[in-house]
Amino acid sequence: MGLCLPCLGGAADDVVETPDPELKRRQLAEAAEKRQQEASSRGIKNPHSVEQKKKKQEEVEKWSSSAGPASGGGGLRWQVG
Repeated sequence: MGLCLPCLGGAADDVVETPDPELKRRQLAEAAEKRQQEASSRGIKNPHSVEQKKKKQEEVEKWSSSAGPASGGGGLRWQVG
């Protein structure tokens, strides 16, 4: 009468197997990484240029921090007499 068995009538073709947990975890990690990359570059027309500017700024900060204390206070001094 109205039996719904997967072995009858080709219903076995409709069964969806769940993916391997490791495969599922890897896919989720890749999707999260892709979302982070898209979010970080949102609104930026040339991401390469931004990276170059960031590196240049780090070099300038590194140079100024290493040159500052090493100068020994060679600035002008006021002497009140």
